[in-house]
Amino acid sequence: MLMAYASVAAFFLVAIGFVLGSLLFGKLLRPSNPYAEKVETYECGEAPVGPAWFNFNPRFYIVALIYIVFDVEIAFIYPVAAVFKRWVDQGSGLFALIEIFLFVAILMLGFVYVLVKGDLNWIRAIKGDPRGAQNVTSRAQPRASLTSASGVAPAGLAGRAPVAEGGAES
Repeated sequence: MLMAYASVAAFFLVAIGFVLGSLLFGKLLRPSNPYAEKVETYECGEAPVGPAWFNFNPRFYIVALIYIVFDVEIAFIYPVAAVFKRWVDQGSGLFALIEIFLFVAILMLGFVYVLVKGDLNWIRAIKGDPRGAQNVTSRAQPRASLTSASGVAPAGLAGRAPVAEGGAES
């Protein structure tokens, strides 16, 4: 019984030997002269900017998934539209219309859920963030909060007039 698998084992060993032999042969023949520009990350002919690992906004994926869902919806509805006249002639047109209407209604219900949840807003306030949505992009503190309770400004702001909240600088 084991001899029946001997040819499979022989082919497996030959395949592994071929792969390892090819890699070894290539290593011996090719030149090895790495330098900084050669080992740099290649990004479509452009110089890379920033680190390769960074936090990518997941909203791009959500929008892409919603697009795919509605794209697949069209792929499912198109064949029904192609044969709908024949189904009307056969008497099952109302059933097909209701079925397609329910299909689209379920997808629209999901779309409204995502829209109400706020996942399609590009700038979204973080829950519990005291800055609110209007200051999401600002990384600097407002000047009014930089003066201490004693009314003395930090060393970097000495000599500048404090700005009242909502007021203009004088």
